[in-house]
Amino acid sequence: MHIVLFEPEIPANTGNIARLCAVTACRLHLVRPLGFFLDDKRLKRAGLDYWDKLEWQVHDSWNAFLMSGAARRLFFVETGSNRLYTDVQYHANDCLVFGSETKGLPFDLFRDCPDNHISIPMVNPRSLNLANTVAIVLYEAWRQLGFKNVLGE
Repeated sequence: MHIVLFEPEIPANTGNIARLCAVTACRLHLVRPLGFFLDDKRLKRAGLDYWDKLEWQVHDSWNAFLMSGAARRLFFVETGSNRLYTDVQYHANDCLVFGSETKGLPFDLFRDCPDNHISIPMVNPRSLNLANTVAIVLYEAWRQLGFKNVLGE
């Protein structure tokens, strides 16, 4: 699968997500602008020594990501959807798209595909930590795929 972080802001979250991607064989895509530099010590520390075990790419914009060919089926994980992340039948090579820690995803990204807007149920209308959210959704997708290589290779 592909994990797409749209304009992530907190290096420790991105580092934790990088580790998660490494241990689940997912590709990580970072869409600029980023709220940190790629040589940030906090990013490296959170990612530990997993960076060389990870396939990852930085895209200069959302359009650059779309043009990269990585985008297949896109699922936009954002609060406010009536469709839960557990209502989706995931496929290998799906892209799970997550927004920044403070702004989330802009509505324009998923306005034209409401069936691909999914949420995690919460009692409090605020949101979860980004790394936790990615872990919850990714592990559900991976469970559905039988914990096989999620890259479909």
